[in-house]
Amino acid sequence: MLTEIVGGIVSPVLKIIDKVVPDQAERDRIKLEFLKQENQNLLEQTRLELSAILAEEQSPDPWTSRARPTFLYVIYFVILSCMFGGIVGIWFPESMNQAANNINALLRAIPDSLWSLFGVGYLGYTGARSVEKWKMSTK
Repeated sequence: MLTEIVGGIVSPVLKIIDKVVPDQAERDRIKLEFLKQENQNLLEQTRLELSAILAEEQSPDPWTSRARPTFLYVIYFVILSCMFGGIVGIWFPESMNQAANNINALLRAIPDSLWSLFGVGYLGYTGARSVEKWKMSTK
């Protein structure tokens, strides 16, 4: 987000430099220094963002970097198990009906706040990854 703000500021500042500084050589030198400083600021921002990611990745706790994907894999397993059970239910409808009732009762026993947490976590994780990939593709 900061890069969009900085990108929106750079162009007007360069235009102001063009109008304020009369000497072409001095104007080019000032623009170059300004752009160097902006690049340094963006580089520092990127370093800060990467340092948080690297700190998480280098953590001695294995769950620090794997907790979100593991949670999603568990949910994927539950969904796939339900689909598999539906297919098997073609040949054993009475047993599958009882199993479906049992699973339904178990899923209803999970508090709504936990379902909300899953939804927020899942949407937040996938949304952040999508934005990250979109930003990388625009560069």
